[in-house]
Amino acid sequence: MATALKSKSFQRNLLLSIGGVFLLFAVCFSVYQYQREKVYKIDILHSRLQMYNYEMVQTLGEDSLTNNLLFRDYVKRHSMEGLRVSIIDKNGRVLLDSYETNVDSLGNHLQRTEIQQALRDGNGYDIKRLSQSTHATYFYSATLFGNVIVRAAVPYSAELTRSLQADNTYIYYAASLTLLLGIVLYYITHRISRHIGYLREFAVKAEQGEQLDHELERRLPDDELGDISHTIIMLYWKLRHSEEDKVRIKRQLTQNAAHELKTPASSIHGFLESILDHPEMPEDKKKHFLERCYAQSERMNKLLQDMSALTKLDEMDDNRTKTHDEYHPVNVLQVIQSALDDTALQLQDKGITPSLHVPQHVEVQGDASLLYSIFRNLIDNAIAYATGASLLSISCTGIENEGRHFYEFTVSDNGPGVEPQHLRKLGGTGLGLAIVKNAVAVHGGTTTAQLTPGGGLTIRFTLARF
Repeated sequence: MATALKSKSFQRNLLLSIGGVFLLFAVCFSVYQYQREKVYKIDILHSRLQMYNYEMVQTLGEDSLTNNLLFRDYVKRHSMEGLRVSIIDKNGRVLLDSYETNVDSLGNHLQRTEIQQALRDGNGYDIKRLSQSTHATYFYSATLFGNVIVRAAVPYSAELTRSLQADNTYIYYAASLTLLLGIVLYYITHRISRHIGYLREFAVKAEQGEQLDHELERRLPDDELGDISHTIIMLYWKLRHSEEDKVRIKRQLTQNAAHELKTPASSIHGFLESILDHPEMPEDKKKHFLERCYAQSERMNKLLQDMSALTKLDEMDDNRTKTHDEYHPVNVLQVIQSALDDTALQLQDKGITPSLHVPQHVEVQGDASLLYSIFRNLIDNAIAYATGASLLSISCTGIENEGRHFYEFTVSDNGPGVEPQHLRKLGGTGLGLAIVKNAVAVHGGTTTAQLTPGGGLTIRFTLARF
């Protein structure tokens, strides 16, 4: 219920905000268009009266404008309904008027709006001004010709008032369009609100730990908004499954490690117990038992190193930004040499000769112990599984990918190799693969396994350059 109310609230707010902006635009546009059309019609009437003034001047000539007989004869022959024409000098004195013969009684017109505009701009008009002589309302249009001004006026009748009013048809059209767009906007906001409601419902259930099913996905429409919602939900499921897989793998690795630790611990206990219980045991047999104890202790040490590396990787994954800030330059050649030195006896026993092709100054920004774990696991893997191999090659080259610079390392042997569909795991306990891949990943690289041409296995991985 709360989700539905919030969804409706979101829809209302979205509709009011977008609709309000559109309505404000529509009102402003209507007002602008009304004023524009009104001015346009006034300009048309002003132009018609201006044309009358120019035709009078062209017909009579500027020198004959002040001739009373010629003036009245022209006005009589070219008269309009209610038309009034006046000849006024630059000082505002009326010289001739078609309505009033006693022009002295008309007073000075210098301060009239249309006269001031004509003296300044050559022509001018005034709208709906009351005449002091006729007591009627006129529309005046004046034009300057030399030293005189010709002014034509028409009564501001009901018909003229209607003709000067803006056509309201476009207002009805705009109102209809606004209503139509309002309906479309309501439909769109309703759809968006519905999508958000679905996502909010999904998020609330996920946050409260309720059982989630795929019913929500089936209610999503087949459009762009549905695709976005579907993508968000799928990302959640992938993240959830990833977290579940991570917990499952960590539990499995812990169980494997516990089992693997139990076996060498029991062996060491048994061998030492036999030595203590049989002090008369021959020296060669006692030496054999001690060697077996040492081998099992080495195995336990390797398991503990792997578990320590995994613990460190988990800590880095939980606080990656802080951990990266603690990285420092590491000489990779020294790390590789250290791993080879620590495994020299095992390599010698297996008859494997290491071949190192790494430049002297290969540095990466990272964690030295994790970098050691990468190479140590790969070397141990070759010792344990590359049966019959005589060569272990480690090489490094610089590459560039999407504008970023990397070091690409290859660790390859010339053993029997494996079938492509059965590329073996790295490390005997199942921890090695997780350590190598995750340690490479936190150093900005990727890991791949492939068959070595001519036999054997090649592990190829990259590390971001310092």
